[in-house]
Amino acid sequence: MEVCHGLRRTLTKGRRPAGATNRSVDGAGVRGVTTTLRNVVQTVAFGVLVGYATLPTARADEPAPPFKPAISDEAATAISQMGKTLRATDLSVTARTISEYLDEFGQPLHIFHTIKIAARRPNRIAVEFIGDDGRHDLFYDGKAASVFFPDSKKYMTISASGDIPSALDEIADKLGIDFPLGVLFSSSPDEVLLGDAMAARQVGIATIDGVECRHLLFSQKSGIDVELWVEKNEAATPHRLVVTYPLLQGHPSFVAEFTSWNTHPPLSDSEFTFAPPADVKKILTPAVASGTEGSN
Repeated sequence: MEVCHGLRRTLTKGRRPAGATNRSVDGAGVRGVTTTLRNVVQTVAFGVLVGYATLPTARADEPAPPFKPAISDEAATAISQMGKTLRATDLSVTARTISEYLDEFGQPLHIFHTIKIAARRPNRIAVEFIGDDGRHDLFYDGKAASVFFPDSKKYMTISASGDIPSALDEIADKLGIDFPLGVLFSSSPDEVLLGDAMAARQVGIATIDGVECRHLLFSQKSGIDVELWVEKNEAATPHRLVVTYPLLQGHPSFVAEFTSWNTHPPLSDSEFTFAPPADVKKILTPAVASGTEGSN
């Protein structure tokens, strides 16, 4: 994943309900949400390009000075410390998230999720999503990626390879399932966050669940504003994340609050491999369940 585009691609997914699923895998709602998500990514990119296109063009004999991000020492140090913490080989965490966006009629909606995540770098992750739009589980074991819908007893599997971000991109492209917090499980989450920043600063100190945290604000070149609360210590463990999309109608946002961080969880390889129960049906894509494609 390219550092410059990784944050935009990963965090933009958080703008829609995690997993982009409806209350079940059945019906056209899945495809509609996923299509809208793709349009959001394109809109953000277009908005950034239009913004650059309207700037005055420098004369050929007057090269523009190199751009220097306005990143404060406090923000840079805190994010570097966070990156070291999150680069642990094994990680687990629970996140409670809220996705706010406008529906097709322009009305604001809020979708809540509880997301349980276990990861083993470089190429294993398991995620359980439970929320307003139902439940689904994601597995990636370095060779295959699977998404299981317990409520409808259906699942999808594809071959996948590479590190966690690469596999998550394949899952999003081929299965239409998005994981909005994938940036935290990249090989260098601090570089992804700072690499796209035009400006970053500490705006204050806040206490979250009895823990003193730095409140950081990032303005990204991709047109996204990111607020991050990390512990005010050498670990700089993240406790809260807010992503806002000022270029999009209604300024949609994604909020996550983290609990139960563990950098030494007792994980086994079997936790990342999906073994389908005997009574479940394999499908090709979410559209299969609505009868538009065949299944096997």
